[in-house]
Amino acid sequence: MSLFYKVEEKPPLMTSLILAAQHLLAALGAIIAVPLVVGGVLELSTQDKVVLVNAAMLISGVVTFIQCKGIGSLGIRLPNVMGTSFTFVGVSIAIGLEHGVGGILGSALVSSLVVIVGSYYMASIRKLFPPIVTGTVVTLIGLSLIPVAVDWFAGGQVGQANYAAVDNLIIGFLVLVVVMFLSQWGRGIISASAALLGMMIGFIACTLMGLVDFKPVQDAAWVALPSPMHFGMSFPVSGIIGMSIAYLVTIIESTGDFLALSEATNTKLTGKKLSRGVLCEGLGSALASVFSTTPLSSFSQNVGIVSMTGVASRHVVAITGAMLVLAGLFPVLAALVVIIPLPVLGGAGLVIFAMIVSGGVKILAKTEHNKRNSAIVAMGVGAGMAVTVRPELLANLPEMMQVVLGSGITLGSLVALMMNLILPGKP
Repeated sequence: MSLFYKVEEKPPLMTSLILAAQHLLAALGAIIAVPLVVGGVLELSTQDKVVLVNAAMLISGVVTFIQCKGIGSLGIRLPNVMGTSFTFVGVSIAIGLEHGVGGILGSALVSSLVVIVGSYYMASIRKLFPPIVTGTVVTLIGLSLIPVAVDWFAGGQVGQANYAAVDNLIIGFLVLVVVMFLSQWGRGIISASAALLGMMIGFIACTLMGLVDFKPVQDAAWVALPSPMHFGMSFPVSGIIGMSIAYLVTIIESTGDFLALSEATNTKLTGKKLSRGVLCEGLGSALASVFSTTPLSSFSQNVGIVSMTGVASRHVVAITGAMLVLAGLFPVLAALVVIIPLPVLGGAGLVIFAMIVSGGVKILAKTEHNKRNSAIVAMGVGAGMAVTVRPELLANLPEMMQVVLGSGITLGSLVALMMNLILPGKP
């Protein structure tokens, strides 16, 4: 698709702020969810959970800014949002129950060397992703996110009392229709900010229906200073091994995100660019450990916003990074985003994530249609979606294998990579 703003273009300031806010709304909920889940399971005090959450927003913002703007050999210099990764939730809880939060952070700090060292070999890894594999991975990223958007659309998780309540479905459908209408028939900034405008309309509707709880905003602190080494650090060997495996998973996931982002921005992803992006991710995760929060990875959902809006400016997403920093320093600002009802996010999310699928199909359409390529796509997507929609499939496997295979993006990517290397014919 033609781009509304290209990677190196700088929109006017007010336009940039509006466009950056879309990325903030898409990312912030997931960024704060990881520390809240880990802190909740470990039964941390409210003060300690606040430290985890504030650090997550602050460091995510700093690393996002560096990824977009670049500093020397750091940063992919594409519109990439970074945030705390769900890949580390399981292993973090396992370490935390035995060694406390200090064990989580120490293990994550040492294990970040896996990503830092691995970044220097990304030029070779890039060669393993011809268009047939890239298209499969990009398609799988979008497909694996759609179930998340569906649950948001319905207002929570299956089994909850208000799941798929009529009010939720009405709000979700309203936002979806508005986003689609504005993105297709809007002009200029209206089209480019379709997701934000759709969510604003949905939020107003929710407020009028009495579905918004403003208490988190009233209770939020105005200012929160960073707390480096708040939990201390320890370095259990078992924790380092577990974290290292999780980091290997995120390398594969982020490589897929970067490939999807290069396609969405009409930018060639060289091995050198990929190395800079992964190195930034590794050093950012190390910084996260020092500042008392869990490791980071690239955010797939924000790739969909680029695909949908045609706004590929890295300078816009750098502003999103600055907004995340402010949210970390001024929690009351983050609270305003957190209170957005899930159906509002779901209505926009369905469109955004489906656009990633569309981008993957576009890549696959350029490849040769033969039995070999069809098998690669079928097995890659099939394997990835199997563990995405039925994670219970892995319940009886060793915990280490669950960490590696539990991500549909990772499993599907590995299957596509292996089949591309094994199957006879032209790779």
